[in-house]
Amino acid sequence: MQNQVYVFIIFIINGLLIGFLFDIFRIFRKSFKTPDIITYIQDVAFWIIGGVLLLYSIFKFNNGELRIYIFLGILLGFLLYMLIFSKIFIKISICCFNITKKIINTIIIPIKYILKILTSIIYKPTKFMYSTIKKIIRKIIYFFKRKSKKVNLNDGIYKNKKDFA
Repeated sequence: MQNQVYVFIIFIINGLLIGFLFDIFRIFRKSFKTPDIITYIQDVAFWIIGGVLLLYSIFKFNNGELRIYIFLGILLGFLLYMLIFSKIFIKISICCFNITKKIINTIIIPIKYILKILTSIIYKPTKFMYSTIKKIIRKIIYFFKRKSKKVNLNDGIYKNKKDFA
């Protein structure tokens, strides 16, 4: 009897953990717009993590035996979490996300502005250097093409075209 109460409490805690895990996935889903395939992957991940947690607990604390009080404990823990802790956790998480977004925006906006200025400063000289190097390479290629047309390699002796006329 004492062991059953202990296992019941363990599975109430498991229900609380599954509720917490459920809220984490809900918060991520609400905070970040994701494609449907990512949502499906998140759902599968939730069920795998929850299933592994429950299987581990069943084998660790109840020797793999399924009893009705295990399911009642999970259900009770989940309901307690949803009724008592879920709203608080979601409010705290949203507050933390908003603060984090503000901090990141405070850091990123000046960096974006600095990068935009640096890009505008560096762009014109880089474009000029690129076009100049491109012109030089074209002239070098033209020079060697012109030289190679004057060379006859048929007999192994380099001669000008004038010699063949």
